[in-house]
Amino acid sequence: MKTLRGPQGCDWDKEQTHQSLKPYIIEEAYELVEAIDEEDKLMIKEELGDVLLQVVFHSVIAEEKNDFYTIEVIDNLIQKLVRRHPHVFGDKRGYSYARWEEIKAQEKGNKNYSRIGKFNKALPALSLARRVQENAAAVGFDWTEIKDVKDKVEEELNELNAAKNRKEVEEEFGDLLFALVNLARFLKVDPEVSLRKATEKFIKRFNKMEKIIENDKKEFESLNLKEFDEYWESVKREER
Repeated sequence: MKTLRGPQGCDWDKEQTHQSLKPYIIEEAYELVEAIDEEDKLMIKEELGDVLLQVVFHSVIAEEKNDFYTIEVIDNLIQKLVRRHPHVFGDKRGYSYARWEEIKAQEKGNKNYSRIGKFNKALPALSLARRVQENAAAVGFDWTEIKDVKDKVEEELNELNAAKNRKEVEEEFGDLLFALVNLARFLKVDPEVSLRKATEKFIKRFNKMEKIIENDKKEFESLNLKEFDEYWESVKREER
């Protein structure tokens, strides 16, 4: 990476900054998640390398500005792991999520910490909701039966149906999504991954439908909803 950013290096690599690289580290993380979902060992290995590249890239940029050095990134991580695992490296017994958050708060000098932790609001909304719910469950604030979770989804749907204005609709729709994320957690489904797969499935089916309509010598824009529905169902039947 130092060679790539050096005088005889790559023009593109030399132009990059912390800011310009932000989209790539997010993209690489999602590609790693996809490889894990596919259970493709070779792809996982490759995507881990791409994620590591982003860490190295940012570290080298920081070194050039004398902000910090790559070895400091690694040392800080090691120290943090030791601090946050006193049940492994110290005299505490057993893992405790509450203790983990307390240690994090002490590290940052925050005396008024929450038991569910501090969250990165830049996370995708579904992932943020899942993380909040997981952390609340870890300190005992959780349903015990999945039936109660499903009842909550039904309750939120009813409240959405009863909403009287745009503000209420937005609020109740958010509550419904939050309840569905909670149901996903009980079903051991990652809502972000699940929605992504559903979206990809829709795109795939839509593309197939377009091809069928084209093969039938029909103009897409001239079809009505009933005709679209018939084509859509035919695509679904092909997948069975």
